[in-house]
Amino acid sequence: MTAPPDDGAEPRVAPGPGGGLIERLRERLAAPDFAEPLYARLSRELAQEIAAGRLSIGETLPGERVLAEGLALSRVTVRKAIDGLVEAGRLARRPGAGTAVAGRVEKSLTRLTGFSEDMAARGLEPGCVWLLKERANADIDEARALGLPLGAAILRLHRIRTASGAPIAWERTAVPGWVLGDPDAVDQSLYKVLEAVGAAPVRAVQRLRAEAATRVDATHLRCKPGSPLLVMERRCFEREGRIVESTESRYLGEAYDFVTEILR
Repeated sequence: MTAPPDDGAEPRVAPGPGGGLIERLRERLAAPDFAEPLYARLSRELAQEIAAGRLSIGETLPGERVLAEGLALSRVTVRKAIDGLVEAGRLARRPGAGTAVAGRVEKSLTRLTGFSEDMAARGLEPGCVWLLKERANADIDEARALGLPLGAAILRLHRIRTASGAPIAWERTAVPGWVLGDPDAVDQSLYKVLEAVGAAPVRAVQRLRAEAATRVDATHLRCKPGSPLLVMERRCFEREGRIVESTESRYLGEAYDFVTEILR
């Protein structure tokens, strides 16, 4: 077995992901500063990494143990530094997936855009994890939302939406069967598919409300039950006025800001 380094030896940076971050933090924390606690200095340096874009939205930090060993700090110090950034909304703990950089996405309420467009416009990689993709018969809520008879053919699409790998919303969508017949036709952007078949949405009616995350929400969005969510219900209409989509999107409150311009 390799003997542990002497107390005076320079701590070794853990190899693999996070090594570059740890090296930068070690360099900036090397000079003693007795006017500020170590946890506060580490918190400030991590915040600067985020502000400078060296840590991007959705990026997962090295684990507390890796940070503590690489920076020669106690895990209590590291945890306290991270706790401060979590409380400030700069980091977000994802149960089972580590601590990631939180980011707020601004979504305009005055333009009809899809999730993929919103993410790409902000330099984020849009993605999704499919939960359900099927052809089905409309239940009473779906029929009412789409203006169809009960039991009419629809596509039912449920998925988790991600920004650069981080889950920030999950959606339940219904599309009339006369618009699309094959659920596998939809990969990432539903709106691109609707445009390709001549049913591009040109108008939408939206309703926005706040809710606490359920256990199902918590599982899909890697948040705690009770966390604040923004829930948007949207019905989209094509040029002839027919409804081509009904979606309920459940957004992480910590990740989204909805912005609108108001004129007088």
